[in-house]
Parts: sequence; C-alpha cells; structure tokens
Amino acid sequence: MKLPLFPLQSVFFPGETVPLHIFEERYKQLINDCRNEAITFGIPVFIDNTIAFGTEVQLVEVVTTYEGGEMDVVCVARQVFRVLTFEQQLEDKLYAGGEIEFLDVEYTADEELRKEVLDKLESLYQLMDVPFTKIEPKQFNSFSLAHKMGLSFEQEYELLQIAKETDRLLFIKKHLDTTTTVLTEVNRTKTLIEMNGHFKNFDPLDFKNFKG
Repeated sequence: MKLPLFPLQSVFFPGETVPLHIFEERYKQLINDCRNEAITFGIPVFIDNTIAFGTEVQLVEVVTTYEGGEMDVVCVARQVFRVLTFEQQLEDKLYAGGEIEFLDVEYTADEELRKEVLDKLESLYQLMDVPFTKIEPKQFNSFSLAHKMGLSFEQEYELLQIAKETDRLLFIKKHLDTTTTVLTEVNRTKTLIEMNGHFKNFDPLDFKNFKG
C-alpha cells in the first residue's frame, strides 16, 4: 500500500504517543490532509543515510495552531512497516510518500520471561537510583518501556525490526544484563575511588611466623 511518509531520525514503537511540532509547509499540508481525509502516515527511521523501516502513526489531536500555521500535534504509533519504494513528493502533494508493507508483528510471549525482563529493569533502576513504577507482567510488552531501558538509537531501531515478542524480550534481556554488569562495575570503581585518601585504621600484621 502507499503511505505518506515523514522521515525522522527517531524510533517510535507501536502504542506510544508521538508529540510532533509541525513547521514545514509540506507537513502542515500532511496534517491537514490527515484531519480532512482521516488518513494515516508513516514515520520511517532515517539512519545511516537510508530509510528502510518505520512506524505508521495516526493523528489524534491538533493541540495548538500558531499564527504562522505551525502546529503542535499528538499522534499514536500503530504498526511497523518496511519501506519498499520512496518518492520525494507524492502526486499533487508537497510531502513524500512510498509503497510500504506492514510487518507481521507478534505480541505473545511467556509470562515468566516478561517478569524476568521487568525484574532486571527494576534492578537497573535501583542501581541508578531512579524511581521505578511497578507494572504487572501481563500489562507489559517489549515496546511499552523500550525508551526507558537505555537502548541506543541503533538498538531501538534493531528492536523495531524484530517481529516476535519472545525475540524482542531476549534482545532486551541481553542489553539489561550487559548494562547492569557495566554499571555495577562502575559503582564499585566509584566506591574504591571515594574510599582512597580517607584515614584508615590498619590492623597490625603479625610477622612472628614470617620467614623472609
């Protein structure tokens, strides 16, 4: 199918709220078309000077319209897609578009694995001394907290392309294990550095049986 496209250097996951500030004429036209024709558009991820995958989004609300026509809008991300073709300008339009196909994304996974990932995420937050709001494993999926796990832009893009929930959870679990290990070592090093230079009571060593 053909979809209007709004490439950005950002990753949006299905289900998340997408706030956008619209100021270019082509995207003002796109938002107006979304309002008038109830169409959706795609946000392909611009990475390494290419676009290959992205997320379809639906306009929910135009929050503010400024004097010059700029807009603050809220959208919701829906489905992940692969870009098949890209046109800089759709016919009779200012904005880009292209042929896309939706990925068959699965959301089923073992609840124990969900719980394990959540526990690891909570442990990471504790290490960083950041408040963590508990969430039930049944209400959690790999996309729901993806921006709150310390994934790099490249890792988020990789996660977006993984079709199966189990594989996404395993990807996140590996990241959390690595990050927690590194952070634990950093905290240990910080403690050692802070301890150095303090006055210490050293127990006298007993050299009675020492043979040099």
